[in-house]
Amino acid sequence: MEVKAEKVNPYDDVRPKTEQVREMFDSIAPAYDFMNRAMTFGIDRLWRRRAVKMLRDVAHNEILDVATGTGDLAILLARRLRPKSVTGIDLSEQMLDIARKKADKVHIETDIKFFAADCLALPMADESFDCVTVAYGVRNFEHLKDGYREMLRVLRPGGTLCVIELSTPTSTIVRPLYNFYTRRIIPFVGRLVSKDVRAYSYLPESISAVPQRDEMTALMLEAGFATATFRPLTFGTCTIYIGKKSQA
Repeated sequence: MEVKAEKVNPYDDVRPKTEQVREMFDSIAPAYDFMNRAMTFGIDRLWRRRAVKMLRDVAHNEILDVATGTGDLAILLARRLRPKSVTGIDLSEQMLDIARKKADKVHIETDIKFFAADCLALPMADESFDCVTVAYGVRNFEHLKDGYREMLRVLRPGGTLCVIELSTPTSTIVRPLYNFYTRRIIPFVGRLVSKDVRAYSYLPESISAVPQRDEMTALMLEAGFATATFRPLTFGTCTIYIGKKSQA
């Protein structure tokens, strides 16, 4: 399956996407949390909580949070599920610095750590985690199927992958309003708040290009997951995908 999002780059068509994504998130790290709240009117928090609730009944003793960013999902997982450990990885050291400071400010009994790593070459052994999560990150993968294969590799048999990703609504009423907001308002506000002019134009482009709903679950199955399902949220502006690794 061709993945259009892999060809949508933050800055240019010359350098590898992974390099550009790292540069972009290092650049926008100081404004990232503010823009997340502003862009979604704070609903992104509800989407994370919904995902965490969906993971309560699956094995989650050791969790890997890929593209952890500023650590919001990793910290929420630690606080709500109380696993033995949560490991958050990201390309951007600037984002990780914020994540570490957040974790230091709250009392968490879970062993939680953050470090830089590439999702396409995870520095973990096979079958190391019960659960892998990704929030708003898979559209930034340079090779999405390879990223899914890596996450599958580090999952234990029967383990769960949970992906939260922004998506384009299908409603003919909601979609025009959504397109205007993401293509006009978000880039304008992004230019005011962040020094990186291009970053918040890349966002709506990457959302529209990433596989969505049935296409995304089909890609997860191609990567080797035994089952893959999705749940749309808030008029389809966000979708949660759940992939299961086979028991054998």
